[in-house]
Amino acid sequence: MISRETLREIFDHALRSVSPESMICRDVIRSGDRLQIQGVPYSLAGFDHVHICGSGKAAARMAVSLEALLQDRLAGGIVVTNESGYRSDGLKFLTSSHPLPTEKSLSAAENMSNYLSRLSPNDLCIYLLSGGSSALVEKPLPPVTLAEFQALSSLLLKSGMRIGEMNAIRKHLSTVKGGRLGKLVPGPVIVLVISDVIGDDLEAIGSAPFHSDRSTYRDVRSILERHALWGQVPDSIRRVVEDGLAGRIDETVKAVPDRIHHYLLGSNLKFLEEAKRKADEAGIDAHIMTSSLYGEAGEVAKVLVGLAREIRKTGNPFRPPVCLLFGGETTVTVRGSGTGGRSQQLCLSFLAESGFSAEGMLLSAGSDGIDGNSDAAGAVVDDGTIDRMNRLGLDPDSYLSRNDAYHFFRQTGDLLFTGPTGTNVMDMQILYIGG
Repeated sequence: MISRETLREIFDHALRSVSPESMICRDVIRSGDRLQIQGVPYSLAGFDHVHICGSGKAAARMAVSLEALLQDRLAGGIVVTNESGYRSDGLKFLTSSHPLPTEKSLSAAENMSNYLSRLSPNDLCIYLLSGGSSALVEKPLPPVTLAEFQALSSLLLKSGMRIGEMNAIRKHLSTVKGGRLGKLVPGPVIVLVISDVIGDDLEAIGSAPFHSDRSTYRDVRSILERHALWGQVPDSIRRVVEDGLAGRIDETVKAVPDRIHHYLLGSNLKFLEEAKRKADEAGIDAHIMTSSLYGEAGEVAKVLVGLAREIRKTGNPFRPPVCLLFGGETTVTVRGSGTGGRSQQLCLSFLAESGFSAEGMLLSAGSDGIDGNSDAAGAVVDDGTIDRMNRLGLDPDSYLSRNDAYHFFRQTGDLLFTGPTGTNVMDMQILYIGG
């Protein structure tokens, strides 16, 4: 039987492998005026100037690493992140807001749009895109106000809808999403991407500021109606959607220009592969089950409990002891006013479904180090958690109903903290079933 510390070591190793510095060092190589991105060569001598721009939770640390490679050719740049404290002689760092856009997001969008539109056709822009960009850089289409867009964002985050659906809505209400930011740049753009969406869909990551978008205003209305939100959103938002349906507002970009190229540097699958590699080195039988886990955290927990029971009882589909790796992004329909996030909700639901004895040891945590509205990355649960829960007289169902998993696990001592990691490739679940 392995310890929970072993699960934490597996998670931490995988997390280091998807740090922005690691990915830039692995995939971007410079030799003189020759730049290679995942083996594709670019001649820096062919451009007048090189600029680094970007937005997202990982953008600042990506930018610092890339700046070290390009410093003598760097003409400048602007990078928007959710963390403060970054300094550079060649780049301007802006701290913006997440998960809801604020006035800082509007200012960031204005600054970014103005900077990109001033580039020349023979300037190279390398844009660093990662999760969180949707809120960090935002400027709603008129007549939608910031307050109305914030109200919409809050509704979407509490609705339980998938990230792709949220981004389809955001793109069609924004002046900078759905390829619209890319339209401002007259010259070539290389977009280096860290994916925080299931399937690594470039149309969804960061709401696709430089990529094409298949979704339409008709899709936006259908999504809002399907989630019973069409009547709840502000009138101005319904007006923009209706104007889009009538052709009075241009659709999002439907084809990526030849001058814009995207490269995927980091993904949840790479995160899981590194976790498996670490487990293999420790002599643990480990299997990647999926990098596309989604659904309500409580329902996913039921599946994990059922799988663990089947393995313990029948040895199918794997004989114990075994370590199963899952990745993706579950959702939580918020009905209470508690503290926590999808990883903590998943762990607490797993505990509640297990009953008097945990069916396995489960670690669930977000790669960005921030789970929901808490300062924890996630949690780890096992039989020891149940012992402490019983000793303290805690009722997991009561905390689940309030969406307050954080305060449950704070009492049992099972929260997992990493601090902000500067990256985001969604979540990881490590389920260990002993012999």
